Amino acid sequence: MSVKKIKKDIFWVGAIDWDRRLFDELIPLPEGTSYNAYLLRGKEKTALIDTVDPTKEDDLLVNLDDLELEELDYIVANHAEQDHSGTIPLLLEIYPEAKVVTSEKGKTLLQNLLLIEEERIITVKDNDTLSLGGKTLRFILAPWVHWPETMLTYLEEDQILFSCDLFGAHLAESNLWVDDESKVYFAAKRYYAEIMMPFRHNIQKHLERLKGFKIKTIAPSHGQVYARPEFILSAYQEWVSDEVENTVVIPYVSMHGTVADMVYILSEELMNQGITVKPFNLARTDIGALAMALVDAATLVIASPTVLTGAHPQAVSAVYLANALRPKLRYASIIGSYGWGGKMLEDLSAMMSDLKVEVLSPVIVKGYPREEDYDSLVKLAKEIAEKHKNL
Repeated sequence: MSVKKIKKDIFWVGAIDWDRRLFDELIPLPEGTSYNAYLLRGKEKTALIDTVDPTKEDDLLVNLDDLELEELDYIVANHAEQDHSGTIPLLLEIYPEAKVVTSEKGKTLLQNLLLIEEERIITVKDNDTLSLGGKTLRFILAPWVHWPETMLTYLEEDQILFSCDLFGAHLAESNLWVDDESKVYFAAKRYYAEIMMPFRHNIQKHLERLKGFKIKTIAPSHGQVYARPEFILSAYQEWVSDEVENTVVIPYVSMHGTVADMVYILSEELMNQGITVKPFNLARTDIGALAMALVDAATLVIASPTVLTGAHPQAVSAVYLANALRPKLRYASIIGSYGWGGKMLEDLSAMMSDLKVEVLSPVIVKGYPREEDYDSLVKLAKEIAEKHKNL
């Protein structure tokens, strides 16, 4: 994708990765992604905000050549993760006068991850500024969004927030600007769920601080640029809030149909109680879709058979994911079955240590569910419904 002009002397020079389908060997990318880098030309100095993943370094270099960039003074590293910083070593070779501008923690990470020499790095503190001549960069330290060194860069004269991963979306689009807010909402929520949700309370504080800035444009490191920043700011306020929806998420795995039957009975009863139910068959589920469902849900019910003496590995993975993402759930329970014994319930319960939830009555059956087991599932559904009245 060629250079895109944002405003006078402000250009997108990044790369679109149309074909990438997995991030960190973990996160599905159904829509591909982009690595956004931005070139700013002041009257005296030139700065590049972030770079691109090393697999796309040629795209970045072509874009810089198209702008006839002969000198580069600063490379602002908002984030040390390699999809942002990976091309910095090459650029430092091409532009020997360039200095990397980052936070103190960013400096340490860049030295460790990319072996960048200390003399090539300038560190900044929170609220420090850097003048390019008619363009002033203000640095906003935003630790744990989603790494400890993350910072945002605010261009004062043009009121543009270069927001790093905050407000991003894994989305490959030829149009630089957000042109379909419903599509971007879905992609940005997925991105938040998979990457940002564990840091919800930190993000709440950063959003509050950003209210003190006049922001006309938000330019994230992934996805499209927001000409209407209130759209994504409002969405984030909703996602990071403590409010939950009248929804039960049920990740399940069933080897011989027993657990699937239990999930069906519980789901039917929950729906009869006016509750939205989102079941996920873990043998087929996109973990990104499951993560999205957890953003707003009030209750999580894990459903698993017993394999040997413990939970099914796919159920273990789902609980591990939920525990790591730390969504704003209020309640959780476990249902499942066993043949001759085991510690499936104990194992899964122990894995939920980071979920600040009230644990509701589990339903664990021996073999195929009997009438009293179905009664227990109905009772659990009613218990959930009663709890949801207080949402």
